[in-house]
Amino acid sequence: METVMTLTTFREIYLQELQEARSVEMQLTDALARMRDDATAVALKEMLEGHLVDTRAQRDDVEAILKRHEVDPGQHVDQSMSRLIDESHKWVNMLKAGALRDAGLIASIQRIEHYEIAVYGTLASWAKMLGHDDDMNTLLAIRDQEKAADTLLTELAKQSINAEAVD
Repeated sequence: METVMTLTTFREIYLQELQEARSVEMQLTDALARMRDDATAVALKEMLEGHLVDTRAQRDDVEAILKRHEVDPGQHVDQSMSRLIDESHKWVNMLKAGALRDAGLIASIQRIEHYEIAVYGTLASWAKMLGHDDDMNTLLAIRDQEKAADTLLTELAKQSINAEAVD
């Protein structure tokens, strides 16, 4: 169980949320590899492999920001991401391999992407307010990668996977 601390400054909130973002990327590094292995469609597997590479780089980028601020990167665990990942595993276990499972995976992964878009959008806004322009630019770049991943997932679903799942 994580110890609850009282935060008294905007900077403390920002830094703690950065630690949570780093936790998100750590958890996703493992989860995306499993999701890739559970996917059936080659295009989905390839998308997940590419996003896994991006996720590792995002983790490193967030760790670099935390190090610049002299903050322990591993201090917090993001519980929301833990639950989202648990839900994705539930889909995999409930659905037969093939397009139906792929459709469920896409839905789960898009929930994760939407969460990340919100996290990084907030962090970028906070970085701007605190005058951390380098942080802001990095965080906006990560947010944009998450948006691109979400768009690609939507296209995969629309182009073939959802139609195949209906059949």
